[in-house]
Amino acid sequence: MARIFITGSADGLGQLSAKLLADQGNEVVLHARNANRAIYATGKVPHAISVITGDLSDLEATKRIAQEVNALDPFDAIVHNAGVYQASTEEILNVNVLAPYILTFLIQKPKRLIYLSSGMHQSGRVNFENLKNGRSISYSDSKRYVLMLAKAVARIWPDVYSNAVDPGWVPTKMGGPGAPDDLQKGFETQAWLAASNDAQALVSGHYFFHQKTSRYNYLADDIKLQEQLLDVCKEITGVSFTK
Repeated sequence: MARIFITGSADGLGQLSAKLLADQGNEVVLHARNANRAIYATGKVPHAISVITGDLSDLEATKRIAQEVNALDPFDAIVHNAGVYQASTEEILNVNVLAPYILTFLIQKPKRLIYLSSGMHQSGRVNFENLKNGRSISYSDSKRYVLMLAKAVARIWPDVYSNAVDPGWVPTKMGGPGAPDDLQKGFETQAWLAASNDAQALVSGHYFFHQKTSRYNYLADDIKLQEQLLDVCKEITGVSFTK
């Protein structure tokens, strides 16, 4: 049995993976943006042990979420599932990039970290000036940064399993009803990485698609770019990363 915190678990992939993990007997703590969504989330995942509320588009609220998580017993795994797609540049930056950065380095280090990226990261751009100034950051850009963050954490914290997941284009509220990929495989992969003792899951620095390692943009492995990303995120948030 594992203790797992999942961001953005009021609906979509986060909710489905939370329900799977809770039904398996794991201690799952949910996250919702506000009190109404928290009520909805607990109704959908009745076996979850609690829910933390906070808006990840607000950096100070994200820091408070970290404090609330740290007030609980330590976690075995944290799944950085929350993400926005059709949103403002500020929301994409804060929710998709800065929130996982803040929570990674403010929450007590778990044994496993899982970050939701996307196949769309392949067309994402790395532009640290745009990132620093909050200009022209697309969803694809954000998902490349998330992959770089997962890779950087795997490198600087060798005692933690840090991996990124492409859930595929699946039929959720974000993906739309006509999305062609397998919904179950989309949420099973992050749950598997969070709690499985399979040898294939006990790895770090990998990019997974449907429980198998997959091809990704090789620039995510560039240590200089990783360090620049960490420095810019530190400058924006005031949160230091630890090695």
